[in-house]
Amino acid sequence: MGTLQINTLGTSFEIQAKEDDAYLKNLLSYFNQVSNQIEATTELKDPLKIAILSGIMICDELYKEKKKNAENIDKKELAKREVLKAIKIKSLALKPIQMKKKK
Repeated sequence: MGTLQINTLGTSFEIQAKEDDAYLKNLLSYFNQVSNQIEATTELKDPLKIAILSGIMICDELYKEKKKNAENIDKKELAKREVLKAIKIKSLALKPIQMKKKK
């Protein structure tokens, strides 16, 4: 279990999570990076609006990655089905070998 002291966008508080401290620091660092980019590229000054827009942008990234991952899984599943179909067709074309019984 990790703890993280958050000091961002004019607010400060501490959280505890099941993840380790280093992971939590990386999350906060990424959030701050996104928030700083928003502050630098927009005219927003309200910390709440910056935080909301940061959350939406991060959700957008996550949603796109999940969609891309699902598409990749679908493509892999389709390829797997095609391979299995081809194996089935080939196995149907093969004739079993008749073994002669030894006397």
